[in-house]
Amino acid sequence: MKIENAVVVVTGAGSGIGAALARRFAADGAALVVVSDRDGAAAQRVAGEIGGVADTTDVTDEAAVAALVDRVLAEHGRIDLFCSNAGVFTGGGVELETDVWQQVFAVNVLAHVYAARAVVPSMLERGSGYLLNVASAAGLLTTPGDAPYTVTKHGAVGLAEWLAVTYGDRGIGVSVVCPLGVSTPLLLDPLEEGSAAASLVAASGEVISPDDVAQSVVEGLAEERFLILPHPEVGTYWAQKAADPDRWLSGVRRLVKKTAPQER
Repeated sequence: MKIENAVVVVTGAGSGIGAALARRFAADGAALVVVSDRDGAAAQRVAGEIGGVADTTDVTDEAAVAALVDRVLAEHGRIDLFCSNAGVFTGGGVELETDVWQQVFAVNVLAHVYAARAVVPSMLERGSGYLLNVASAAGLLTTPGDAPYTVTKHGAVGLAEWLAVTYGDRGIGVSVVCPLGVSTPLLLDPLEEGSAAASLVAASGEVISPDDVAQSVVEGLAEERFLILPHPEVGTYWAQKAADPDRWLSGVRRLVKKTAPQER
């Protein structure tokens, strides 16, 4: 996948990983970067920095996602790369209300479904295109202390696998990004609030910058790798989990105990 001269759409691009991706794609010569975010001011700010086009779309609204795709196709003729990036974190378990679970599913899973449903037909018609879905290491491993996040990120990885199997021989590339801790509001805000789940993520490996993630992404896209791991150690953890799930689960439980706040 070549970024140069590509028409790119990035959702959740007003801050964090999405903003870093939008900036990097523009720097690497994309013909157009559509900076989409529910926060219109944030989208305008990033788009202004890079000479992109700002868009305000709620990725949980399927009709709005379809309208975004239709607008870009009508105005620019194609979408070469659709980056589905928006995500949410809860820091809770199975006790969370059903409406919270539904909202997390809407953002972390269904938004990817809506994006693929909207953009894949035009890519199939052209015989080319690329889907980049930002998930998390939680989709390969787990995030103790955040059940909805863990479950939905597994779903996001599973969907990306299905898309790659179904469309990989029909001209559509698929990559899924699975980082550990990244210095974005998604991690930093819960850390400030004392979230045990966020603290465990931060303790699991180096907290890298969004620009680091963007670097890994452009390298992965150039090689058209399905699984993009900004933290390479995630691949090792994933292999250990597959080789001996019981031992891996015991290790995670030990890590949880080690990083848990000590009672006084």
